[in-house]
Amino acid sequence: MQKKHFENLVRPKVLVLVDESNVGSSVRTAGRGLDWLKLRDFLAGPNTGRELIEMVVYAGLPPAIPVWQEERDKKNKFMHWLHSNGFMVVTKDGSPAEEGHYKANVDVMMAIDAVELSVEMRPDVVILVTGDADFAYLAIKLRRHGIRVEVASVAANLGNTLRSAANAVIDLAPLFRTFEMMKAQDASPPAQRPPQQQHRGRRPRFRAVQPA
Repeated sequence: MQKKHFENLVRPKVLVLVDESNVGSSVRTAGRGLDWLKLRDFLAGPNTGRELIEMVVYAGLPPAIPVWQEERDKKNKFMHWLHSNGFMVVTKDGSPAEEGHYKANVDVMMAIDAVELSVEMRPDVVILVTGDADFAYLAIKLRRHGIRVEVASVAANLGNTLRSAANAVIDLAPLFRTFEMMKAQDASPPAQRPPQQQHRGRRPRFRAVQPA
């Protein structure tokens, strides 16, 4: 009996790298909570015909100082949840900036890992979940190694340079619309919402500074 054609197909191997701050900002702008399991399935789940090697999440942590400890504990708890659900997690300690803000730029870590992991894991496709135009050169660099590069973002947050550097763009807007709406107490007024990290607590709100 002849085997079905799809049984003989080789599924492309996919490596997904996520800029947590960037995608978090995008989904909050849409007034939704981010469903990480749905995001993973959407990009490289069983129904995509692809084989997920790893999904790596890069996230900045609040500074390890007393005034930030409550927010840091919350973020670490979330990182633990990601890890326990099969995500690879890479964090960077933030540093205090102007009053009520901190900086935690993970772009360099993500770019270096993208090249090194691509050499070690040999993916057929790398998906960059970010709209940050600073990753445009990374996309070109990976393509020079024969790797297909796809960028997953929403149009409003996707830089033109990154869009043109990738092989394809995955629009996350339809997926975001399937996520649950944010609760009223979880959302800040639009004028106060920072472009990246959002932190909530009983004390005055703090925000992370968008790297220049």
